This record gives sequence, structure tokens and C-alpha cells, in this order.
Amino acid sequence: MSHPLHAPEPVVPPDGGLGPSLRRRHRFDLAYDGTDFSGWAVQPGLRTVCGVLVDALSTVLREPVAVTVAGRTDAGVHATGQVAHADLPADLDPEWLVRRLARLLPPDVRVRAVRPVPDAFDARFGALRRHYRYRVATAPHGAEPLRARDTVAWPFPVDVDALNAASALLLGEHDFAAFCKRREGATTVRALQELRWSVDDERVVTAAVAADAFCHSMVRSLVGALLDVGRGRRALDWPAGLLRRGERASEVPVAPAHGLTLVAVDYPPDADLAARAEQTRHVRSPAVPPPPVNSA
Repeated sequence: MSHPLHAPEPVVPPDGGLGPSLRRRHRFDLAYDGTDFSGWAVQPGLRTVCGVLVDALSTVLREPVAVTVAGRTDAGVHATGQVAHADLPADLDPEWLVRRLARLLPPDVRVRAVRPVPDAFDARFGALRRHYRYRVATAPHGAEPLRARDTVAWPFPVDVDALNAASALLLGEHDFAAFCKRREGATTVRALQELRWSVDDERVVTAAVAADAFCHSMVRSLVGALLDVGRGRRALDWPAGLLRRGERASEVPVAPAHGLTLVAVDYPPDADLAARAEQTRHVRSPAVPPPPVNSA
């Protein structure tokens, strides 16, 4: 006989057993260690974050579930502040779902919270900006063991002042084609709102990067180019000079994936969600960039 404290939680159908229910949009806040994932997007035969999440949701809710994410992270990239949405039964208990997913999901992906949101909420198109952090360990011994999966060991000196000077020249709305892997039909115009570097007492240099959106490999390419400046291989104005190109710059190194983490996604007030999503769906062209990140 099982102890009452360890009695299994009853499996309650999402509709309470009353038949099909109305749908309501729900927001998911997620975190994951990307080391053992082949990125976010579902790929046949590969372990992906979305694949694992959708499988778990479909098992718990006993129906197919479609999930839309704020940013499709690449293989090896982590997240502490990923956001997604899905349309689920309106009478679903979000706390119940979080508990059920905690039992079913593997330990390298967690759904931290689920909550109902307006139907106009779109995790992808409604976002104002995405925030990333890139961690580089410059100590002679490399990254600390407990952070080795999200911190790149960098064997060269890094001039943080040079990094920040070069980064400042990249801020604003530009065509970042030189730093992106182009995708057919996709624009490479982005509004880079934040790019600054800091160093902590453990000799970890961290880049804080924010933009309205990022094209494929953009953050890692920016970091790779700037680290070449920080180690003295390139001039301060070299990364900004690449903005004049209309295609990928082959000489730009792509920094390793595991140093990168998506830490937050910003959204407008509920009243502005529909307008923001509609605006984002239009093809980007040079215009006035969104308001800068408040660094205070």
C-alpha cells in the first residue's frame, strides 16, 4: 500500500471529462540545456527541444499540440527565458499541466510556467526584442566545471574596452547580411538595440545582446568577429565595415554554440499585441528602430 504522501496524482482529462472544450491561448515559459539537442525545431530522427515538448504535451493532453516559439535556437544553444504559445482547452488548470510536464519531460528541459494569455498573443511575431548572453572564460584554466556547458574557454587575452568600442558601432538598424546565414526569402535587416560586454571576478567576459529579432547565426557571428577585435587581430571598425556587404562574410568566425543562451523575450502590453504581431509580419525594411533597451 502506497503512503498517502506519495500517492500518484490522478490523471484528470483536460476537459474534466465533459467532452470537447473551448480553446484558449496559453503562454509557456521554458528553460533548457541545449547541449544534447539538435536545436529547437523538429527534425526527423533528431532530438530537438520542440520535439520533446510536443511529445510530452500530446501525451498529457491526449491530443496533438502545435507550439509556436519566440526564437528557434540552434543546436547546442541554451535558454533560460524562452517563450512559446499553444492553443489548449480553455478549462485547463495551468499548474496541473506544469506538474505533469515536470514528471514527463527530461531533466534538460523545463516548463517553468504556463498561463492563459489573450488570443492576440503570438510568441514569435508579437515579440519586441530577444535578449541573449554569450559567456567567454578567459582564465588560464578555462571554464569552471559547473559552467563548462554554457561557457566557452577562450585561450587569448580580451580587451573589454575594445570590444565595447567596436560593438557601439554596430548598434541601430542595419542589414546584417555579412553576419547571417541567408535563408531564401528572409530579410537580414535587423535593429540591434544592445551589444555590450562586461567581465566578472571569475574572469568571465559576457556579451549582452538584444535586438527586435536575429537572423540565422547572427549573434554567434557578431561575437566571433568582436572577439577577433578583442584579441587584437582586427581593427575596431572592422565589424562595422562589414555592414556594407550584402552577403555573408566568409572571414567572420562563428563562435561556438554552447556559449550562447536566450535569457528573455520582451512583449508589449496586451492592448498592443495584435498591432505588434501585424507589424512584425511585414517584410522588414530600414526604418526607425524600436526603443532602445533601458540599461539603467
